[in-house]
Amino acid sequence: MTLQILDYEFLGPIKLSEWGPPMEQVVYILLMRTNDTFQVMYVNECEKSQDVDFFQKHEKSKCWIDAAGSKEHLYLSVYPMWNSTPYERKRLANKIINKYKPSCNEGNV
Repeated sequence: MTLQILDYEFLGPIKLSEWGPPMEQVVYILLMRTNDTFQVMYVNECEKSQDVDFFQKHEKSKCWIDAAGSKEHLYLSVYPMWNSTPYERKRLANKIINKYKPSCNEGNV
């Protein structure tokens, strides 16, 4: 399954609880599901993570859970950008943030 964000095909969404490492050179989106729609809540990029608890330990995890009402409503989509620089990934993340204005990114742009 894929999710169209701007002109990019993101993999997923999958339940955040089903995610497992590794994650390497991606732009990722945290989504909240309500009924049959998904709302963009947070966008960022990642160079590499092998940590199983990457999202649980994330500084914005409380914001995601508060906004979604429960961990069960959290979903993840990723856009792999192999051989990309942090600048390239940040540029894409910022384009998405500027378009969707995710509540948990406020003050981070």
